[in-house]
Amino acid sequence: MSEQPTASADHARQQLEPAAADGLRAYAAKTRASADQFAAVLEDIAENGLPSVEDCTPWEELREAHLARLAAQRPAVA
Repeated sequence: MSEQPTASADHARQQLEPAAADGLRAYAAKTRASADQFAAVLEDIAENGLPSVEDCTPWEELREAHLARLAAQRPAVA
């Protein structure tokens, strides 16, 4: 395991602006929630096995839906 470096007089850590720190905490919380959701899916698979093919969505459909969401978030380029 890696050890966290300690701040010394020669290597003082630069403090973030409050807004940047809040944004970083929000990103960490979102990432943690995504990891928890992913872990729950893996635990469900370990407990109950893989779902049947009929209950699954093909990856192509998932990809197209995700690309459509991304395209909707960006303004059109002329």
